Amino acid sequence: MTEERPLLGGIEAGGTKFVLAVGHSPDEIVARHEIPTRSPDETLAEAAEWFRRHLPLKALGIATFGPAIVDRADAAWGHIGTTPKPGWSGCDLAGYFADEFGVPVGFDTDVNGAALAESRLGAGRGVSSLAYVTVGTGIGGGLVINGKAVHGSAHPEMGHILPRRHPSDTGFEGICPAHGDCLEGLASGPAIMARWGKTLSDFPADDEAFEVIAHYLAQLCHAIFAMTAAEIIVLGGGVTKSRGLLAKVREISAALDKGYLPGSGKHRIACPGLAEDSGICGALMLAGDAIS
Repeated sequence: MTEERPLLGGIEAGGTKFVLAVGHSPDEIVARHEIPTRSPDETLAEAAEWFRRHLPLKALGIATFGPAIVDRADAAWGHIGTTPKPGWSGCDLAGYFADEFGVPVGFDTDVNGAALAESRLGAGRGVSSLAYVTVGTGIGGGLVINGKAVHGSAHPEMGHILPRRHPSDTGFEGICPAHGDCLEGLASGPAIMARWGKTLSDFPADDEAFEVIAHYLAQLCHAIFAMTAAEIIVLGGGVTKSRGLLAKVREISAALDKGYLPGSGKHRIACPGLAEDSGICGALMLAGDAIS
């Protein structure tokens, strides 16, 4: 046991790794750890063993890769939905840790968790509406309005909008198994690799590849601003770290809008204020919200 006072526990459950943390609050982390994502049995058991070193816990929050069942009225709340990741479809993440530790469990998608953290502690401090978009192995987005993540029949799937094709990118079919050339199928990290055989950061900043990817991401940003009137969009994930991409997305998004949207001068596109910690801070916020 590292602390006598009960701690919040947080899990950022990713397809490649699980980030684990305990802390007194999302901005007061006591310990953190990373483990590789393997089978559910192996991964969850290893995560639980780590948390046992930091008892007592007063709540645990999980910000997970999707699809995830986030509707509290659904009997499958807390489970992973149908996913191509072998063995994980139907995994009861929330139930496993509730049973292990007997504490309240908060549960949401990784992007909703990151959106919560950025809205309260990061780039969105002081604004009432924020969208967080991650562009990496996949593309996903979460929306926070007045401090709450937006849910409907499920969680938002911003990566699966159908954008206009870039004029020089008409020959690439896209890689999404469901939609082919949706946003994720065209602009995710694997889509970039499938199209060009290398990552975006391997290209010089003036290469047309940047124009193509920025064109697709700018369409998403314009759509978010138009449909939600969000004040800020935070772009995270590995692809967005490519030098110069964020500036190009801002430029193209503004050009697409042509000054039309009300309040367009207030819309901002930013990088994460919490750097790599948006997801795990969000998980700890979900833990705190589970007992508030």
